[in-house]
Amino acid sequence: MSPEEAGKLLHAYVDGELDPGASLELEAHLAENPAARTACERLRAMSAAIRDRADYHAAPAGMAARLRASVPVAPERATPRPARIPWLRAAAGFAAVALVTWVIALGTLRPGEDERIVQDVLASHARANLAGRLTDVVSSDQHTVKPWLSARLNFSPPVTDLSSQGFVLAGGRLDYIGGQPVAALVYKRRQHSIDVFVRPARSDAAERTVTRDGFNVVHFARDGMAYWIVSDVNRNELGDFSHLLAGRSAAP
Repeated sequence: MSPEEAGKLLHAYVDGELDPGASLELEAHLAENPAARTACERLRAMSAAIRDRADYHAAPAGMAARLRASVPVAPERATPRPARIPWLRAAAGFAAVALVTWVIALGTLRPGEDERIVQDVLASHARANLAGRLTDVVSSDQHTVKPWLSARLNFSPPVTDLSSQGFVLAGGRLDYIGGQPVAALVYKRRQHSIDVFVRPARSDAAERTVTRDGFNVVHFARDGMAYWIVSDVNRNELGDFSHLLAGRSAAP
């Protein structure tokens, strides 16, 4: 099994969706590949963190009745026909309600891609801080951090020195966001750490900021790279950092 094939199967394996044969083949690959085992453990930790932090929304009271009332009933035909069995008609009505409710529930409970990425970066940031593993390469020199990451990824992430603006580069690490390998750049702002997750993007995206559980997450994409910035630094300071990074992301 190639590393690319294993990477595609990791999510299904962690979720228990692989058949026995594929699971055995993947487990043999994991036994021989430390990097793949590390990626698998990260996915397990991420999955557990997301389950612990996921929001669940109960359907409003009376929704079933409103949906049932909204299902149109076809008018009776003029041609006589056998009377419908009452319980069959009721079953059909309930089935329609169940279908509509299920579709609505999917839209309510299943987060979109952006929300899943936000959950991923929050889980990774929290895990790195709790484990004390913020960096794989420790350096304030962008010319040390960038080559280290580029040698281990299939892209070369921009690494910017912002120490003169009060955001000191501390190093970087490899991580997985949205099931893809990313570069995680680590900056320091006084006693706070700032994680910047970088991976290739198909198109530019305007800056967007969300707040979850005391953490701020900023996302934007430009010059072929997508950025997710997460920290407990206050929203205004993180916005300043994001603007500095966006303004200089094209620098070598």
